Amino acid sequence: MSVSESAVRGAVTLPAACPLDCPDSCSLEVTVEDGRLVSVDGGHANPITDGFICAKVRNIADHVYSRERILHPGVRTGPKGEGEFERVSWDGALDRIARKMLAVRAARGGEAILPYYYGGSNGFLTQTSTDARLFRRLGASRLARTLCAAPTGAAALAMYGKMAGVALQDYVHSKLIVIWGNNPSATGIHLVPIIQRAQKAGAKLVVIDPIRTPLAARADLHLAVRPGSDLPIALSIIRWLFESGAADGAFLAAHATGAGELRERAASWTFERAATAAGVAPRDVERFARLYAETSPAVIRCGWGQERNRNGGSASAAILALPAVAGKFRVRGGGYTMSNSGVWKFGALAEEPEPETRVINMVLLGETLLTRDDPPVDLLFVYNCNPVATVPNQTKVREGLAREDLFTVVFDQVMTESALYADVVLPATTFLEHRELVRGYGAMVTHDSRPVIAPVGEARPNYDVFAELCRRTGVAREGEPESADALRDAILDGSGRGEEFRRTLVGSGVAYPEGGAAPIQFVDVFPPTADGKAQLFSPGLDDEAAHGLYHFEPDPATSAAPLALVSPSTEKTISSTFGQLNRKIVPIELNPADAAARGIADGDRVRAFNAQGEVVTRARLNPNLREGVAALPKGLWGHNTENGATSNALAPDSLTDIGGGACFNDARVEVEKL
Repeated sequence: MSVSESAVRGAVTLPAACPLDCPDSCSLEVTVEDGRLVSVDGGHANPITDGFICAKVRNIADHVYSRERILHPGVRTGPKGEGEFERVSWDGALDRIARKMLAVRAARGGEAILPYYYGGSNGFLTQTSTDARLFRRLGASRLARTLCAAPTGAAALAMYGKMAGVALQDYVHSKLIVIWGNNPSATGIHLVPIIQRAQKAGAKLVVIDPIRTPLAARADLHLAVRPGSDLPIALSIIRWLFESGAADGAFLAAHATGAGELRERAASWTFERAATAAGVAPRDVERFARLYAETSPAVIRCGWGQERNRNGGSASAAILALPAVAGKFRVRGGGYTMSNSGVWKFGALAEEPEPETRVINMVLLGETLLTRDDPPVDLLFVYNCNPVATVPNQTKVREGLAREDLFTVVFDQVMTESALYADVVLPATTFLEHRELVRGYGAMVTHDSRPVIAPVGEARPNYDVFAELCRRTGVAREGEPESADALRDAILDGSGRGEEFRRTLVGSGVAYPEGGAAPIQFVDVFPPTADGKAQLFSPGLDDEAAHGLYHFEPDPATSAAPLALVSPSTEKTISSTFGQLNRKIVPIELNPADAAARGIADGDRVRAFNAQGEVVTRARLNPNLREGVAALPKGLWGHNTENGATSNALAPDSLTDIGGGACFNDARVEVEKL
């Protein structure tokens, strides 16, 4: 049923799918009445969804119709950062942008143009389709998309290729479940009931996290490690597995390389040394090691929390090495899960390769805008991203965006803090207003999701706008796909998928991997590495890391900034998406002992600060935080604190050991009562 038909027929329920940055890829049932979104509920096309969804998406109508929604194109009329715009037509806005793109390229070359995007909440049609076509043909600078999953992605790719992980539904077969650097209660709720069913069947649960999350509270063992110390814990278990004879030598000989080098790098990490680095009891580390060695099937749900620091890449690699060393593969419910995106072979449009232009790390946006002059960035095009709320060193980012000689375009659904700095704002559709090809990176399912409501205001989808800019800048080519249907067909045609998969997807709107949606690692799927084996010690990763793979850099805390500030995900936002809906002051959380030592009581007005900046907010005492750790959620907007700064104002723009990722959890602060 089309959007126009639903508007005519009154109240109807239509299928859709959620592309937002979550592993579950929920199928949805959306009720629309007289063309207006009324309610959203869980669908059943994805069996993982099982009819229920998170509150974020259940209440998405508040976002779709929020007062911050950008309804039409606008051109800046006041100072940058003030958000004063004059309404213009789409033709006027696109002509202005196209002329500026061509002028910048003529004056300084295409590299003076920087597309700035992340796109974790986008599917194949609205990310790396016509947008990539435009910027590649203009010769723009390339963006290293490193805010999340860069260290883990680099480690997993080098070690196992894009091998599919343990299917979420197979956790019911596990006798030991390890949740490491992940909080499914906030970022993937459909795994929680599966874990609960496994526990009822006798499975043990281990959680490694500096915060006592809901799953940690019901775990058999919770290791509340210091932020940045996951690597020593993993290496100490690897050492013990080898030294105790619990390592699976037969598996390593047949299916892995680099075991000797890994063993050598882990050799000095006793339980005692690792426990000291992590701030936990040695007996608990040993208990974890023995439980892992003695239990099968055992699965590790490797998240992304452990990557957000200076040791993030090596920590992720060591965690992913554990099931190979301990021989936990080759059985249903055993192995690891990180991202299952590799089960889908299709990706971006099969067009010309990326040009050999410079690469700019998105973590370094502020530094790039303020200091890069080879050439400087003269035109910034922000889409699928909100850098003021999501990029480290927030003060520097704001200073860079405030440059009067920088022409900035922001293409978004709502008036973000980043959009306030734009010279031109463009209204984007939500996923309920455009066609999207969605794939899960946890749940193994692909959706062909159609729009269920007409675009609000004058909003347009990414693929339409970037295709139009291709035409106006003269880089479009006759006959290339531009519409949603044509782009979908082109992506599927280049995917190598069989005709049955395509027919099923197009016909029913949902399809699953060939060969089943629950493969067993090293039985049904193997690493697509050069030799088909797990690379436990990658020379490439070893060369990339400044001090070598599996090298541990100690805690950067100082006497002036002794508390580790973490910025965990919450159940209210997906990164900064939906942040405009929460207008309340969000407190910084402290362990009661840390608060008492500073004379801070619950609700006190406080200042969290370091040499880089400060955040003024309220305090909340939280006994679920380990001592020495403070927490302020990621994705906050300026209205969530008293001085408009968030945790990113305190986070360094330094890079992880591998992958060039963001070190959000390397923020070290002091907190004082005001």
